[in-house]
Amino acid sequence: MPAERGDDTAVPALDEYRARARSWIEANLERLPAPAPRRGGTGPAAIAAGRALQRRLHEAGYAGITWPREYGGQGLGPQYERAFQQEARGYRLPELGIAGGTTFGVCAMTMLAHASADFLRRHIPRILSGEELFVQFFSEPEAGSDLAGVRTRAVRAGEGWVLNGSKIWSSGAYYADWGMCLARTDWDVPKHRGLTWFAVPVTAPGVTVERIRQITGDAEFCQEFFDDVVLGDGDVIGQVNDGWTVAQTMLMFERGGGLSHGTRTTRASTGVAPDLVELARAAGRLADPLTRDLIVRAHVDDVARRALLARLGARMRTDPAQALHLASYAKLVSGVYDPVRADTAMRVGGADAVNWDAVNGDGEPGESLGRKAAVGFLNSRFMSIAGGTNEMQRNSIGERVLGLPREPSFDSGKPFREVLRDARGWSSD
Repeated sequence: MPAERGDDTAVPALDEYRARARSWIEANLERLPAPAPRRGGTGPAAIAAGRALQRRLHEAGYAGITWPREYGGQGLGPQYERAFQQEARGYRLPELGIAGGTTFGVCAMTMLAHASADFLRRHIPRILSGEELFVQFFSEPEAGSDLAGVRTRAVRAGEGWVLNGSKIWSSGAYYADWGMCLARTDWDVPKHRGLTWFAVPVTAPGVTVERIRQITGDAEFCQEFFDDVVLGDGDVIGQVNDGWTVAQTMLMFERGGGLSHGTRTTRASTGVAPDLVELARAAGRLADPLTRDLIVRAHVDDVARRALLARLGARMRTDPAQALHLASYAKLVSGVYDPVRADTAMRVGGADAVNWDAVNGDGEPGESLGRKAAVGFLNSRFMSIAGGTNEMQRNSIGERVLGLPREPSFDSGKPFREVLRDARGWSSD
């Protein structure tokens, strides 16, 4: 018998839910070949296809499985989402690029924790149906690691706000619909106060998005310029001047502290570092003792990493108050280990890791093992910087988890206006 939800709808039994999901998946989703080929990235056609598939999931009741029903979700427990993910493994799910990951894994989760009911009713159903993609307007050219030092400003103007300033490193902003923007709304209080989050339409008058070319040749990063962008009170996320509280929640999800990321699935690899084994075999080096040693070392590190992340997840579930600081461990392990793993792939692949066909038979970018290794190497420092540097994670762990003394701070108690004024007189002499 189905369990009771506590409203007018009964919760289906888990085995019944799984069977129904399996039937729908088999009838509606495309089965992935093995290995799955690279799809069309973040071009207009690829994103449109991803949005259409997201809408199909939502209409069938398989988007936002654990999200509140009043905002378009299903209101079910995490075991139901795990069941769907397990059944969907091996099928093509919505591919919405890095903005899709930010939307479901960071922005929407932060909104659900802090936004008003009216805001959530307006945006969450549209997120779940693929109509709205959100990115983070967080870092600035002069406020990266010191996120509380943002200078983008929102000024009261009648019944609304006027936004001016600039943001940078906003991944996927060029094809997103909205940005969650942290702005300074009070300059006469210390920097961690006087901050407010706003939802900003990417196509609003006064918003300019410029893409930044990266070392890989991609241009996922963007810089935004805001020139007298008009916003309303309905665009505020959380409380006015309490944006740092919201920012802490966002950082927790960004650093891996979330327990649910919407409709995404986890495809765990099996076997001994299968990507490296495949690369070594293609390079004709699988029998080489040094190559085999590199592969086994990487496998041991992979196992240790998965065990650490599993333990962190369990700790965060039992101690939500410490989740943000515990998430720093997850972020740090990526920042430290990703470059090591990428270097190992290059050493295993040798010349094959820097040489591949530019395009495949269909004229699409070549997706050889060498290309994967090379692009992975070029991207390997990403997590040591994005979302807070390794050094910032170590500070957070030392001070907030291990209880070590805090580093000296000379501006945390001053009104931010005075901090900027005093900074103009600072000298290295």
